Amino acid sequence: QVQLTESGGGQVQTGASLRLSCQASGDIDRINVMGWFRRVQGQQRELVATITSNSRTDYADSVKGRFTIFRDDAKKTVSLRMNNLKPEDTAVYYCNADKLWTPRGVQFGVWGRGTQVTVSS
Repeated sequence: QVQLTESGGGQVQTGASLRLSCQASGDIDRINVMGWFRRVQGQQRELVATITSNSRTDYADSVKGRFTIFRDDAKKTVSLRMNNLKPEDTAVYYCNADKLWTPRGVQFGVWGRGTQVTVSS
């Protein structure tokens, strides 16, 4: 069974850095776009950053210049380096794979369970 598992969240102060990691497990042949989303309590989930299979990246305006997404296809991981964190970055961060190929077929919209990031002022 395919799973995405996030790690690396925590509680930090304004200006600190964190690195989130997401491990894809299961019998996976290939992953298309991987990304990070976040949800602030009471609000809808929003896109933070995505990275395609040929490493093209896209970022929300609010994190440009502070966050960096990268992936390792050999290890089936996607990571998010977050610098200069602000209180408004406080949220649950979710890993996503929009499409992945397995020996049993294609799966769409696979999500991790999330990891909490809390930034205090």
